Amino acid sequence: MSSKLIAPSVLAADFANLQRDIEMVNNSKADWFHIDIMDGVFVPNISFGMPVLQTIAKYAKKTIDVHLMIVDPDRYIKTFSDLGSDVLTVHYEACTHLHRTLQAIKAEGMKAGVALNPHTNINVLEDVIKDIDLVCIMSVNPGFGGQSFIENTYDKVKALKELIIRKGASTQIEIDGGVTNKNAKTLVDAGADILVAGSYVFKSDNQIETVKGLKAIANS
Repeated sequence: MSSKLIAPSVLAADFANLQRDIEMVNNSKADWFHIDIMDGVFVPNISFGMPVLQTIAKYAKKTIDVHLMIVDPDRYIKTFSDLGSDVLTVHYEACTHLHRTLQAIKAEGMKAGVALNPHTNINVLEDVIKDIDLVCIMSVNPGFGGQSFIENTYDKVKALKELIIRKGASTQIEIDGGVTNKNAKTLVDAGADILVAGSYVFKSDNQIETVKGLKAIANS
């Protein structure tokens, strides 16, 4: 049984103290950095672009998990590889030729992820699940941090886990949005492998302890 991973979402960090917050993640029990790139088109918000990612990658000592919430992600696959991304996740809803996009990501030496919006059924991945290293299930509507968790997520994770097992795939399941100590265990029990936590970690009084606690719950 592999260890469940915790990926603090940098979108919730303090941008005036970004290096400090990156060092906190480096020194914590967290496993990955989760970085949301938003274009204001695919989602109604704009986050950070290439220069900020470059800065994060310079200081980060852990896996860099980049989540593209942008239209036409194919244009930037090589750029994100060059900037140090280890995992690159694109949205199913933004890819006309998903299989080709996944191959392009892997050709650049990154792991390939696919994110699903809350309204998207996991059945759409039936034909490509074996080509996907990670499926990111959005447990809030994408675009803004600090939203409350969508309860249907548990059933969705279970259904996705069944699909992965049935197809003999080794795809990991990542949950993004509204993850706290209250739902972490239920998510892992349903089949989640990676928990993304933003506000819950960065807005807490003791971030290192919060990450440690979440990691302990996820692996209990």
